[in-house]
Amino acid sequence: MSIVTKKPMVKETVGGMYYDFNTPTENGEFDPTSYEEEVVKCNTVKNIGTTENAESVVVRASGEDYETVNQNSYIDMAIETVAFPPEDLARMRADKIGTTGLNRSGRTSRRPFFAFGKVKKMVGGGQEFAWYPKCQLIENTDDIATREESFSEQNDTITIRAYSYNNEGDKKTYVDSQMSNYPEGLTEDKFFAKPILTDEELDEIVAPEV
Repeated sequence: MSIVTKKPMVKETVGGMYYDFNTPTENGEFDPTSYEEEVVKCNTVKNIGTTENAESVVVRASGEDYETVNQNSYIDMAIETVAFPPEDLARMRADKIGTTGLNRSGRTSRRPFFAFGKVKKMVGGGQEFAWYPKCQLIENTDDIATREESFSEQNDTITIRAYSYNNEGDKKTYVDSQMSNYPEGLTEDKFFAKPILTDEELDEIVAPEV
């Protein structure tokens, strides 16, 4: 028996956010194999609050606790931003974007799915890159206040929900540079070039060129 002292890196800052709209099937359902070619990056993030909504169920047998089953139903992320592309936000809300310039919002609609990516940076150079492949916009704020003599930020919060994207119930894929399996040569640009859902897709972007 031995004691190993570990010194994990502390968080330093949030990085940019990424998103890529999913191309649905003919029936309008989420398609994990198809996303749009363009991945959008925004360096406008002030804060990301992540809440994993999980529940535990105790299975009893023979008069005693036999097993505890933990199930993570969905993940909510509240993203505080200094700005957000208005056309993309309208699309996430499923607004009716008119050809004359007049847009309509507030109707009952089915909002599109998109992949969302975030960056966590650590003191000392560590980093975590994460994709949430199946997300929808849940709500957003649009607060505005009068201008004072000195400029002050007027930030908004975009709340999105991440759902399971495969039959196993996974909701997030990520790599962490503090972990032993972190792929050598992986960069932020490579990881967020497209949503990464499988080991094979990650291998493709880190495999050496021949």
